[in-house]
Amino acid sequence: MTQDKLDGVIVAAALPYAEDASAPAGLRVDFDRYAEHCRWLVENGCRGVGPNGSLGEYSSLSEEERRAVACTAIEAVGEDGIVVVGVHGPGAHQARAWTEKAAEDGAHGVLCLPPTMYRANIAEVIHHYEQVASVGLPVMVYNNPFDTKVDLTPQVLAELAQLDNVVAVKEFSGDVRRVLEIRELAPGLTVVAGADDVVLESLMMGAGGWFAGFPNVFPAESALLYSLAREGKFAEAKALYEPLVAAFRWDSRTEFVQAIKRGMELVGRFGGPCRPPRGPLSAEKLASLDADMRRAMDYLAEHSVAA
Repeated sequence: MTQDKLDGVIVAAALPYAEDASAPAGLRVDFDRYAEHCRWLVENGCRGVGPNGSLGEYSSLSEEERRAVACTAIEAVGEDGIVVVGVHGPGAHQARAWTEKAAEDGAHGVLCLPPTMYRANIAEVIHHYEQVASVGLPVMVYNNPFDTKVDLTPQVLAELAQLDNVVAVKEFSGDVRRVLEIRELAPGLTVVAGADDVVLESLMMGAGGWFAGFPNVFPAESALLYSLAREGKFAEAKALYEPLVAAFRWDSRTEFVQAIKRGMELVGRFGGPCRPPRGPLSAEKLASLDADMRRAMDYLAEHSVAA
């Protein structure tokens, strides 16, 4: 794996809060706990972390908090992994400014959505990424047509791949047929699985990375799953994936942040609350999530699979 490909298992690290009446929504970012979590993920076999993504609740942070979160991850990981900072913004000038800060702070690359809060056309999307890529860091574009209402199709990605420093795409459409098509149209672009519940299918089709949610809960097991798939050991990978995939499906649901933090709690880690607009899980959804998590935990308790 090379740095500029932004491949491997990169975890969208969940952000812990501590109760503090003086902080926004009564929740202060717990930077010490976040640093420990980032180190734990890398120590358990993940290649790196991705602060300030949706799972990191970037849209609920102040500008000062957002930059401090990125700096905390970079310092915590050090030379043991890579940090791919989320630089999402409504306009190209904002995304570029966040990319410049990431470069100053020592990030290895950035993850960038198309313009947020606006359904951009293709020319506007290309301009957006031109500005981000011009900073010089490796760029992973992020196709999330559900949230942005902009679909970075394989044809659009082929255009974006012509930009210097655009090296990867986090593919969250859920359509695994696209993996091969992207590889055909943009062979130099690393396809990164963006949804946990199609990760094995994506890796089998040639995806080179996984920008992941549930490895916040199961990092060593997820790193092993990735390695097995990349080595072509698909029977072993499938045996591990099937008991986990019911939990992984929560990564593609509206309450994915709450679900992953709850999963962390169930395995003995700190998950904690979310800032608004995210509220607690309903009793019905909590029971469903816990059942899916129990299936995964029971399997892992009976099978020593951690790398």
